[in-house]
This record gives sequence, structure tokens and C-alpha cells, in this order.
Amino acid sequence: MSSNNDKIILEYYIMKNDFKSAGEASSNVKKVLNQLGVDSKTVRRVAIATYEAEMNIVIHSNGGNIIVTISSDKIEIIAHDEGPGIKDIELAMQEGYSTASNQVRELGFGAGMGIPNMKKCSDVFSISSHENEKTLVSMTMYM
Repeated sequence: MSSNNDKIILEYYIMKNDFKSAGEASSNVKKVLNQLGVDSKTVRRVAIATYEAEMNIVIHSNGGNIIVTISSDKIEIIAHDEGPGIKDIELAMQEGYSTASNQVRELGFGAGMGIPNMKKCSDVFSISSHENEKTLVSMTMYM
């Protein structure tokens, strides 16, 4: 955690297939927001969006980072991974669509709600990705 001009910046490295640590980043973000006195509805939205981004990195990428910037009027979440990218973003945005393996589904993940939930929880949402490249998700929640 760092502070810069009245902003708090939280950064996490997320490892591919690290289901043991999955959820720790989003839990930490939730804890910090509660300590700062952020209203519970905003905390919930940020926690869900961060968790979904974290799980998508664990399940679908080669690892990546999540950076959360907290300021007085908004919370910005940047999730970027190291590939392999998304072949069809429009398809990936559809509820229930998933490319998760059977092994991941047997663990209870990969229901195809990650990206749709991130978008639902965000006031501003964008995603950019191409097959065999990195994916960048940007989310903003206003307080």
C-alpha cells in the first residue's frame, strides 16, 4: 500500500492457477475500504469486481496485476494480465459463457459471470484484449 497526493494505491501480483491465494487481494481491498469508512454498497461493488478480476487472472491468464487507487470521490481498479488474451470479447461479455477447463469448473469456478459481474459493479468499465496478447480491464466506481 502506498499513498500519493491524497490517494491510496494498493497493488497485488496474481499468479496463474494459485487457487490457494485466490481471493486474498479482494479481501484486503474490502478490509481497507471498510477501515476508511467507505459506504457498504460501494465496498460490496468494489469487492465483487476485484474478486472477479482476480479469479479471471488466476483461471485464464499467465499471471497479472491488480492495482486499486482509492481517492476521495472514486475507486479505480486496473487489472492487467500477461496473456493469452481473449479471442472474442463480445462473447466473453455474455453471462454464462466460459472457456474454463473442466478441472476449474470442478473447483466451483468458471461459471462465465466474471466479466459481466465486473461490468455490472462498475460505473465506468472498459476491457481490451486480443488473442495471444495481454488483457487490460479498467473499472471505476464513484462514491
